[in-house]
Amino acid sequence: MDILKLFLVIPCYNEEEVLPITAGKLQEKMQALIDAHKISSDSRIVLVNDGSKDKTWEIICELHKKNPLFRGIKLAHNKGHQNALLAGMMTVREECDAIISMDADLQDDIHAVDAMIEHCYDGCDIVYGVRSDRTTDTAFKRGTAQGFYKFMKWLGVDIVNDHADYRLMTRRALDALAEYKEVNLFLRGLVPMLGFKTAQVPYERGERAAGESKYPLKKMLAFAAEGITSMSVRPIRFVTVLGFLIFAVSILMLLYSLIRHWTGATVTGWTSTVVSIWAIGGLQLLAIGVIGEYIGKIYLETKERPKYIIEEYLK
Repeated sequence: MDILKLFLVIPCYNEEEVLPITAGKLQEKMQALIDAHKISSDSRIVLVNDGSKDKTWEIICELHKKNPLFRGIKLAHNKGHQNALLAGMMTVREECDAIISMDADLQDDIHAVDAMIEHCYDGCDIVYGVRSDRTTDTAFKRGTAQGFYKFMKWLGVDIVNDHADYRLMTRRALDALAEYKEVNLFLRGLVPMLGFKTAQVPYERGERAAGESKYPLKKMLAFAAEGITSMSVRPIRFVTVLGFLIFAVSILMLLYSLIRHWTGATVTGWTSTVVSIWAIGGLQLLAIGVIGEYIGKIYLETKERPKYIIEEYLK
């Protein structure tokens, strides 16, 4: 392989506090890689503004004006992290040999880029950045994250443990990803479906360099639900199986009631009646909710709306 033309793709949403710090460190890293002849001098850093309400885009424009190493993509409005990331990757995929995606908060160790590049030269089309430990997380976040990965595995989703969206993908892998047209994106589940030769690079995740997390608990739960319903139909099957089990229990209860009637023990049980009503009602609402979630996704997919609209591209 010739010297690698690498693009970093960084989704940004209201990152005015951390972006100048991030840009400085990424510039140093890219220049060091260029000087060491590990990547081409035509390599670039692509900052994707996902409808930020602060001065993020102004900062990106200033960085682009001062240094050709930086490029900027401005989405017409906020479309979420996954769509912003996809927008950046799809926009530049024909201009580079590989991309590395990472977050703007510098929690991903930028020095893991070196190992990713080495694996790329060894023939890997996808290289995952994987957290080596979660000691910096709270007990709640660590427990819920581990539970999520185990649950996704149980649902049959081929997902890489402790991997977020810090990864290298070659142009061939990006071209394959472009064939997936779904609107409801969960890249952590889609990318492993591509196949190709892969590798993993462990790294320690640090604290944010500045600013606040853009993924509070509410967004994390919504993202988890998106991943589950986008990648597996097992929840619907589970509701079906649960329905059969409840039906079987109801048959047994019917037989029990008839036997009690025939033996003359016909005392009405208020508690069991109320519990049964609440249990069946709750199950019905759960089933309707799960099915409705999937119907909603089908509704959005059939509309074929664009996943993102690019307002401006600073080359």
